[in-house]
Amino acid sequence: MSAKDVKRESKTLNLSIKNQNNEEVHFKVKLSTKLHKVFEAYNARKGVDPGAYRFVFEGNRIAGDKTPAELEMEDGDCIDAYTEQIGGGASAGSKM
Repeated sequence: MSAKDVKRESKTLNLSIKNQNNEEVHFKVKLSTKLHKVFEAYNARKGVDPGAYRFVFEGNRIAGDKTPAELEMEDGDCIDAYTEQIGGGASAGSKM
């Protein structure tokens, strides 16, 4: 790994996660940080269970094992958090 690669890997970014109510939570992360750590921290701050949100960047759902470097994120980028729909369906609650 060259000195330039090491410098890039240690660089930090300021990212934000915005939910459907336009509430933003800001994070400072390294380019090499697995995003599942950021998602876990977001869920903890919101007081929700893991899996309560799906996270989307530039229209694509983010896998937790990806890093900001792999997704070519830049300082100030925003991740969208959407409430994950669990269960339900047409038959839920239709028993008589």
